[in-house]
Amino acid sequence: MNKEKSIFRNNIVKAVVSIFLCTSLVLGMTGCGTSSDKETKSKVTPDVTSEKKDDEKKLTKEDFMIKANDYLKKMTLEEKIGQLFIVNLEQLDYGKGSFFEWRKCTEKMKKSIEKYHPGGVILFSRNIADRKQTIKLLSDMQASSAIPLFTTVDEEGGDVARIASNPKMNTTSFPSMEQIGKEKDSEYVGQMGETIANDIKGLGFNVDFAPVADVKTSKLNQEIGTRSFGDDPDKVADMVEAFVRGMQGQNISATIKHFPGQGSSKGDTHVESVNIDSSITALRDVDFVPFKAGIDADADFTMVSHISVSKVTETSQPASMSKLIMQTILREELGFQGIIITDAMDMASITDNYTAAEAAYGAISGGADIVLMPTDFESAYNEILSKVKEGKISEKRIDESVLRILTVKFYRGLME
Repeated sequence: MNKEKSIFRNNIVKAVVSIFLCTSLVLGMTGCGTSSDKETKSKVTPDVTSEKKDDEKKLTKEDFMIKANDYLKKMTLEEKIGQLFIVNLEQLDYGKGSFFEWRKCTEKMKKSIEKYHPGGVILFSRNIADRKQTIKLLSDMQASSAIPLFTTVDEEGGDVARIASNPKMNTTSFPSMEQIGKEKDSEYVGQMGETIANDIKGLGFNVDFAPVADVKTSKLNQEIGTRSFGDDPDKVADMVEAFVRGMQGQNISATIKHFPGQGSSKGDTHVESVNIDSSITALRDVDFVPFKAGIDADADFTMVSHISVSKVTETSQPASMSKLIMQTILREELGFQGIIITDAMDMASITDNYTAAEAAYGAISGGADIVLMPTDFESAYNEILSKVKEGKISEKRIDESVLRILTVKFYRGLME
């Protein structure tokens, strides 16, 4: 009896395949449909879907890169330039100034998205009122974009939780990473990454700017504070790897930050320029260890800090504009092939010394793929566009970044 059922099922599968291959057969089957036919189709469909999923699982990032490259060839230069930016909502609608609680996708935002094709948007606590509003906001923004957006948020857990800090969101709260580093293990952190991923995915986000991979070696550190898992590079590495795997296992992109590591800093790049007094040996022995673990876990993004490392670069240039830091060390030495994104460009360490246009040009020239939160998106966009047209940045260089961006968008299912 089981053998007869197996033969019957195989015949049905063959019939379904034939239906898709032959239009006349489709019409013929439609003409003679009965209630028993419907029952048979309902039994066959799950098998076909399962086979499709099995095929998709076999695809590698290289396969998605081929898809991305095919898409890239059809893009205009303007579309490519837009993909190099992730912006806050005020940059899409500046009618209320540089800091406003935008909680809906305005007509101005829709027009800005259609005109500039930004690679993504970032939301803050001020943009997040409740679940229904957040879901609609992100959905409306995606609907306005011809190229699917990275929808991003800083949801680290602990003190930096744009979503979980709002009780109306009904998501999971976690203790500080400092506390977790003292009391928990990597298994707990992996589950935390998985939980946060599921929480934010249900709202429409697809990228989390977490985990913090900084090793906090200075008690005077103001910027990292309780956001680091601790001062032991190996332990921090284990936790970073677990978080990345937990999060990306749920198909949400993780971001290891803030390269090259600012746990030893004594200042805050939000309010001033900061230089760390680390040698390349110290960076390799301590700061790079968690980043290498995150890279080995295949993190989609690495965020580069605005700190300078004068002992290494012999300049006061921010890491987010340094070719030595991003290209030579992060890409070539550590082997990171994902998306390099700058830290937010609205920090004083940048705005005190550079215009939005200068900062964007410096970042893209230095090897960044995405500029995060320029203080003047239109100016920064036009600067990169003009530099390409002038030949100061090659279109090939732009294509390299856009290919990485599109590959992740295809790989994570944002693009089909």
